[in-house]
Amino acid sequence: MTSLPAASRGRGRCAHRASMLLLAVALSLAWVEAAVAHAVTLGDKGYIQEVTGVHLIPFLYLGAKHMVTGYDHLQFLFGVIFFLYGLKQIGIYVSLFAIGHSTTMLLGVALDFGISSYIIDAIIGFSVVYKALDNLGAFRLWFGVQPSTKAATLLFGFLHGFGLASRIIDYDISPDGLWPNLLSFNVGVEVGQLLALAAILVVMGHWRATPSFARQAYAVNVLMMTAGFALMGLQITGYFVAA
Repeated sequence: MTSLPAASRGRGRCAHRASMLLLAVALSLAWVEAAVAHAVTLGDKGYIQEVTGVHLIPFLYLGAKHMVTGYDHLQFLFGVIFFLYGLKQIGIYVSLFAIGHSTTMLLGVALDFGISSYIIDAIIGFSVVYKALDNLGAFRLWFGVQPSTKAATLLFGFLHGFGLASRIIDYDISPDGLWPNLLSFNVGVEVGQLLALAAILVVMGHWRATPSFARQAYAVNVLMMTAGFALMGLQITGYFVAA
């Protein structure tokens, strides 16, 4: 069989890489669109605004649904556990994130302190960029130091929680049964987080077992960083357009 000339093979590899780059950009934009759309649906929002009294199960369901469909939150968690293999390590980082966003969600609602959803979502996009760069070893390469990953996880957990608080404040929930419902919503968020994390770990376990993981890990973190930058740009643009 006659082999292709080296030049032809080179052009073929370039075309393949270009196709993969276009696919990566398309996936990033699709993720951004999904992330922007992960807020509570109109039907759920109407229910939250109209209901009074204690309704633990519905609010638990809404909390779990919010987290499972919150692709920006899950993207950050995916980055956090990307190179974590031990369940104890994973548990520590996920607990730090949960403590962070639970604290600011509850305090934000209690103090009626909200931040523009555009700003919060831009910060969440930045957290995805930060974690991707951390996974790529960029901070040690650029600055010669490695920031504390645990501190960063807790800090971004606080910031993610303000996003939840801002949305809850916007929905103007009835004060009748507010705190039991809010605590139930928070439990639902944690349940949804654990369910999503379990699915991610199953997929990651199979992927890590493949010989191509080390090579593909770099590309996936670059893609994750691209998605984070895209979300940041979209939200910053939305903030100035809406102002």
